[in-house]
Amino acid sequence: MRLPECDPYAPREWQPHEKPALLGSPSTPEHSTPKRIAYGVVGLLVCLTGALGNAVVTANLQNLQGTFGAWSTEIAWLPAVYVMTNISINLLLVKFRQQYGLRAFTEGFLVLYVLVTFFHLFVNDLSSALMVRAAHGMVAAALSSLGIYYQIQAWPAKHRLKALTIGITGSSLAIPLARLFSTELLQLDEWRGLYFFELGLALISLACVIALKLPPGDRRKVFEKKDFITFFLMAPGMALLCAVLSLGRLDWWFEAPWIGWSLALSLVLIVAAIVFEHNRTNPLLNTRWLSSGSIVRLGLIMLLIRIVLAEQNTGVIGWLQYVGLQNEQMTHLAWSIFAGIVCGIVTSCLTIKPTKLAWPIITSLALMIVASLLDSQSNNLTRPDQLMLSQFLLGFGSAFFLAPAMLAAIGGGIADPR
Repeated sequence: MRLPECDPYAPREWQPHEKPALLGSPSTPEHSTPKRIAYGVVGLLVCLTGALGNAVVTANLQNLQGTFGAWSTEIAWLPAVYVMTNISINLLLVKFRQQYGLRAFTEGFLVLYVLVTFFHLFVNDLSSALMVRAAHGMVAAALSSLGIYYQIQAWPAKHRLKALTIGITGSSLAIPLARLFSTELLQLDEWRGLYFFELGLALISLACVIALKLPPGDRRKVFEKKDFITFFLMAPGMALLCAVLSLGRLDWWFEAPWIGWSLALSLVLIVAAIVFEHNRTNPLLNTRWLSSGSIVRLGLIMLLIRIVLAEQNTGVIGWLQYVGLQNEQMTHLAWSIFAGIVCGIVTSCLTIKPTKLAWPIITSLALMIVASLLDSQSNNLTRPDQLMLSQFLLGFGSAFFLAPAMLAAIGGGIADPR
């Protein structure tokens, strides 16, 4: 006797408080307090797992350069290829989640993450490391949204803004954390020590996600053949643009003609993808929404503030490394940045309101101005302990502005529990 097949795309009957906010997102049933705490812990763990992979590499580029015997322009490709594939694959992740469901999304990508991290242990030269890092960027792209979904389950509907704040800003803790302990990991077995730790973290996250599953959501067939035309135009275009932005500060244009050719080709591919998408009824990229005033303002805010925040990782940390200091000599500075980010997340959770999302951004900018003025007095005798206050303020501002800036443009529908 053959049982009738269940249609996975059949619409479900939800209680008003359970209905998913968006197609592809989990439902929000009532949970007991211990289960909510578990969801919150797992969400933060998954978020940090995805972010720490790139953070430990970024924080230890100088050590990895010596290990692989590479030039600075060669080792810079490690974080670059990660970002190139990470951004590109995000184009498909939304529709993948909507069509194939949360279980395939969460467990499938975490299993791939574990496998890719495992293969890091067998890397012997820079070329193989680049290939594995590229794969790592693709599978890690899913973990940031997964962390947000777990945080949403951890909070009742009236506190959903707090859940989104923690989910959005939690990954910013990865860089200071990586600077705190990655040196000890390198002493275990050089760069393999970093990946042993990352593999262990990924396995713990996989076990937690399997043990504590997300509630189901609605599914629908959303993929179209034209989506892949857009992907094969936009993905290489964004990847080339990321390569130019990552390596352009190290390679001079006249000495590396590929930078100019890559930038020109990336613009052609991106414009072609946008033109192709603009008139589609079910687009992969909603160009009209992306060109709306709120999204344009969000893009400008994020771009300008990220330029300001580059003073922390590229400016202060990069300069201290240039004068010969290692991560173990900047422990106090890393702790001050970490404390600033934690305080920023907590303050944002306590003060965020859907009707007053502008003032945290203005406050963050004011703190960044003060921090930059403090650092402007630095000279070749300045040491990490003299920068702790300014970097605390920058860490606080970076965490305090992020969630309000994102929610001001795109979070209204998600944040409203109705």
